[in-house]
Order: sequence, then C-alpha cells, then structure tokens
Amino acid sequence: MILKRKIYAKLKEWKQKDKGSCALLIDGARRVGKSFIAEEFAKNEYKSYILIDFANVPRQIKEFFELESYDLNLFFSKLSAFYGKRLYKRNSLIIFDEVQRFARAREMIKYLVADGRYDYLETGSLITLRKNIENIVIPSEEEHIKMYPLDFEEFLWAMGDEATPGLIRESYTKLRPLGQTLHRKVMNDFRQYMLVGGMPQTVLSYIENHDFEKADRIKKRILNLYRADVTKFAEGNEEKILSVFDDIPGQLSKKEKKYVLSDLNTDARMRNYYSAFLWLQEAMIVNTCFNATEPTAGLNLSSDHTTQKCYMADTGLLITHAFMDSSYSDNNLYQAILLDKLNINEGMLMENIVAQELQSHGHKLFFYSRSDTTKRQNHMEIDFLIRKGTDICPVEVKSGMYQRHASLDKFRLKFAPVLGSSFILYTKDVMIKDGIIHLPIYMAGCL
Repeated sequence: MILKRKIYAKLKEWKQKDKGSCALLIDGARRVGKSFIAEEFAKNEYKSYILIDFANVPRQIKEFFELESYDLNLFFSKLSAFYGKRLYKRNSLIIFDEVQRFARAREMIKYLVADGRYDYLETGSLITLRKNIENIVIPSEEEHIKMYPLDFEEFLWAMGDEATPGLIRESYTKLRPLGQTLHRKVMNDFRQYMLVGGMPQTVLSYIENHDFEKADRIKKRILNLYRADVTKFAEGNEEKILSVFDDIPGQLSKKEKKYVLSDLNTDARMRNYYSAFLWLQEAMIVNTCFNATEPTAGLNLSSDHTTQKCYMADTGLLITHAFMDSSYSDNNLYQAILLDKLNINEGMLMENIVAQELQSHGHKLFFYSRSDTTKRQNHMEIDFLIRKGTDICPVEVKSGMYQRHASLDKFRLKFAPVLGSSFILYTKDVMIKDGIIHLPIYMAGCL
C-alpha cells in the first residue's frame, strides 16, 4: 500500500516552478518516510532516476564525487553506468539519500545545479548538526522542506476515508457542527490516530492488522533507533540528551507542562542543557514550544528560550515512550483513550497531539505563562498562541467536561487589542460560547 502524503504536492510544485534552478532538501526525523516519498516522486514524475543511499553507498561512488567532480561529463557517465540507468536531460532526477552522511555530495550541489542537466533531491536527518556541515560550503542553491509524521487528514486517507476530511474542513470554515453521529465517528478515528501515531511503518501495520500491540512493537523499535542515534551522533552530549528525552512523558504529565530541569538534577540549568534540547529539536524528534512573554511585541520577538515545553513529534511514539519498559498490555493509555477515560495527567496526550497538528501545518509553537501570586489577574497560562494574519489567537486544550476557562478570560481582557479569535479545542462538537470558538480537537489542523 502507498500512503498518500501532502508533501508530494510540494515536490511537484518545486519541479514545475524551479525547473532545476535549485535542489530540494527534505529534512525529517528517522523513519518519517523521506526516502520512500523521494523515490515514489522520482518514479512518477521523471523518465529515469538514480537513488544514491549514502548510508550504504559503495566506495566507488564516493570516489566519483571525490575524483571525477571536475569533469561532470565523466562523472555522469560513470554514475549512469554504475547504476545501469540512462539519464535524460531535464527529465531525470538524482536523489542523494541520507546526504548528511557524505558532506562532499551536498557541497557539489552548487555545481550540479549550475550544470543544469538534471534535477536533484536530497533527504536527510540531523541535517543541521555541526558535525554534518563542518568544513563544507552550504550551497545557496538548495531549498529546504520539512517532513512530519502523517497528520490526521493523511491518516484518514490511509484508512480509506477520502470524504471525511472535506466535511471536517467545511464544518470548521462555516463553524457548523458535524452532528452527533458523524462527530462520534470522527472522534473514534481520531482516538485511533492518537494511539497509532503518524509514523508510516506504524500506520501501515495498523491498517493491515488493526492490532495496537503490533503497532506498539514497531514504535518501540523506532524509539530504540532514536536512542541509538543519540549514542552515535551526540558527541559527548549523550547523557544529557537521553535524560531530557526520557523525562518527556513525566514532564508532560504534570498540570503545568513547562520543562522543569530541576526534576533531572537539582543543579541543572538551561545554559548547560540547551544544546540537548536543540539536538532533539534538530533531529525532529520533539516539537519545542517557547513562552511568548509579551505577545503584544510579537511571538518571536518576546519568546523566552529558557522557558519551554517539549512535546514528542509523534503522539503515538509518546504513548509507547511513556511505558517503554512495559508490555503493551500494561500500557493503560490505550484503554483510557479508546474508552474516552483520560484523566488530568493523561490529558498530556491531547496537548501533544495539538502541538503535532499545529507544527505539521506550519505554525511555530508558542505558549503564554506568567506567574503572579500578588495580582491574580496577571497569573495565567495559555496552552498555545498562533498567528492568523496580523492577529494573535489563543488556543486552549480542554477535556470534554471542563467547567471554566479563567486563564483564557484574563488573557483576552489583558491583550484584547492584538487578539483575533479565541479557540478551545475539546472532545465535543463545534460551538460558539462566551465569544470563544469551541472546536473538536480533530480540527486542530484547520487552525
């Protein structure tokens, strides 16, 4: 089965608009589907292609790059002969897979693009780590695009449902409820999405078997792969990165989900751990959310990088990560989600899936937090702040039975001049109440 991915349309747009004037680099976490989508694109959109996997490349290929790059006619002839593929001017694609493993290939992009004969697609993980770019000139003829796990709409496509995504978007646009029957059906699908996650291998397994336990085993393998990458590529920072990574479920299970370093070590300070958070962010294993301390000045300008929330980039992986050393049968999150019995601590999954959906739909992640015990009107926390046009929109994530939204009320009063619509994402259908737009959580990707 081939998964339909939105990034494919972006690849086609690059081919049509840029016409070989730049290479395209797909950056994403391990096992997110970069290599597959690159090769699928090559098969469908070009007369021929060559895929060079630098994670498992023959020595002769590296020698072509090192010794023959001065003569591109000879370089292409040898490349074509080695792979047994004929190359066609302006109708062939050359893929540099896992390009971070061989810096010389990435450095050559400048000259290959200038030559103009073929198109070039690169894929990579940990692509911005200093180890992977030192001693090379980063080509300006390179456009970057990020690839994320499947979002909810892509998950529905994978499940064979092409109709529901359009109904969800229409309901959001018109702020009209889906109705009890359809809403219940979509919430059931969304709960499956939370449990399975959006990693392609996990999704394919679930579609084939509808077995959460098999999907859980795949997720454990992916998490172990991430840990192995830390050990292999973190260069002396492994202990701090792994301690931050391992404590993510514990940090998110708290009522206030800001990452508290003192939970790791009473002497821990952000200046000593900042590189650990950055490594996980650059590996696209986590989605980092920063505190925008003064939203009126702009979200980026007022962001405090010492106060952050650290979400897993895939909620399915978070569920498995929380019970990594236990068997599937001991992971009570599966039962809690399927039966809609999440308690307050397990509500971390709701917030994590919203962060995942917002990130994959192009939003940078910010929240607002201010502690003021002397003036309660200034004491508030808003889960997410997003920008829509010139407006800042607060977004709160609530359970279906929530009673109050005191922080949101205070925030709306304090920052009214710069605010657009206010949103609450919860488990019920569309509703507008007290001037706040209430949306079912599966509409997070519509924001």
